[in-house]
Amino acid sequence: MLWASLRIALAALQANKMRSLLTMLGIIIGVGAVIIMLAMGSGAQEQIKREIDSVGTNILIVVPGASTSGGVRMGSGSQSTLNMADAEAIARELPTVKQDAPIWGDVTQVVAGNLNWSTQVTGTTPGFLAIREWSLTEGRPFSREEVKAAAKVCLIGQTVATNLFGDSSPVDRTVRIKRVPFTVIGLLERKGQSPRGDDQDDTILVPITTAQKRLFGSERAGQVRVILVQARSVETLKQAEEDIDTLLAQRHRIQPKQDRDFTVRNITEFLAARQRATQVMSLLLGAIAAVSLLVGGIGIMNIMLVSVTERTREIGIRMAVGAKGQDILVQFLIEAVVLSLLGGLVGAALGIGGSRLVGYLSGYAILVSYKAVALAFSFSAAVGVFFGFYPARKAAAMRPIDALRYE
Repeated sequence: MLWASLRIALAALQANKMRSLLTMLGIIIGVGAVIIMLAMGSGAQEQIKREIDSVGTNILIVVPGASTSGGVRMGSGSQSTLNMADAEAIARELPTVKQDAPIWGDVTQVVAGNLNWSTQVTGTTPGFLAIREWSLTEGRPFSREEVKAAAKVCLIGQTVATNLFGDSSPVDRTVRIKRVPFTVIGLLERKGQSPRGDDQDDTILVPITTAQKRLFGSERAGQVRVILVQARSVETLKQAEEDIDTLLAQRHRIQPKQDRDFTVRNITEFLAARQRATQVMSLLLGAIAAVSLLVGGIGIMNIMLVSVTERTREIGIRMAVGAKGQDILVQFLIEAVVLSLLGGLVGAALGIGGSRLVGYLSGYAILVSYKAVALAFSFSAAVGVFFGFYPARKAAAMRPIDALRYE
């Protein structure tokens, strides 16, 4: 009996092709919009996750504070107040800190043979790679002994390697940084863009003492620009931030009401907040798109009510020859569900194709989640059942004699 109801429903829909297509249009647009919106939101979340992974986990950055010149207050980092001793004290005295890496460097020209390239040269310690979760594709990292000796060794990023050495291996080759020859001992793994959009692979790492003594110099011995700090866990991240603030305030002899000459920034927390905001925005966009599904459902209900009215005599004849109210209910409910499912299928196809087209044209990260496709399709089927039930029930509740008299 169900198969017979399905055949009758399909025949009724086929008899009014244009009306059926226009009825499905709301569902098609709704499902497609939900999939595209969720794909954009998922792509943004994945992009932020990659940014967090590329920066490292549980990261804090300590930067010098602001300076005042002629009554004008400059920005953070405008005065040099951090040094190697501060970095050593943070690692040695704070149990909430796993490790840290002081940084001293600048942008400069690098030469290899007859090729040259302007890049960021960063002086740091071996802990930098562990904090950034940055591995090597070739070679080895520099050691603490090489840091103490201010050795002329370096690690180079993929962008620098490509521009100076092409496809050949850079390991054991020589580059000149500010006319000082350095031996390349390792090639860094590709990292991609930073959260600010910078190319993280366009860099060279050298021992921090080498940067201070042989390359860029410093106003005071052991001066550093930034201290990168890794907390022991996510749970201790906030406490580590407070501990660093207290320790450096003591070391720099800063009074309680005096301005700090340094700033502790929580990069991981900032990126995580961005990710949470993106998740909320993604859900909001999906909810807005889902409204069009409800509009499509209302369209199905209106058309089904019109169909019930037009086919009143048909309903009366079917009841007169033995059809029960349940059979009529199932027939009209099947029509509504078929409209909704067909619209859902077309909408899903358009949503997947539209998501990829948006990603291609905009250049933004788009991630089509097949869970989102299944969710949108299931919701469209539910809409068909929900909004088709009232017209179907109205048809099933007709009295055969009244239906046969209907003109």
